[in-house]
Amino acid sequence: MKAALLFVLAGLAEIGGGYLIWLWLRDSKSWVYGAFGAVLLISYGMIATMQSFSSFGRVYAA
Repeated sequence: MKAALLFVLAGLAEIGGGYLIWLWLRDSKSWVYGAFGAVLLISYGMIATMQSFSSFGRVYAA
């Protein structure tokens, strides 16, 4: 259950962070969008390290 939850959180953090940075750069939104997007992308990297199984990166990439 923990692995599935972390998998979903990693996906949301990666997609959400990328989208917020895209809004900031392409749609000229406030710098707050970029900052929050960066925080989400950093948290994605941290979430991926919390996985208990070593093949998380390959599974997530697929």
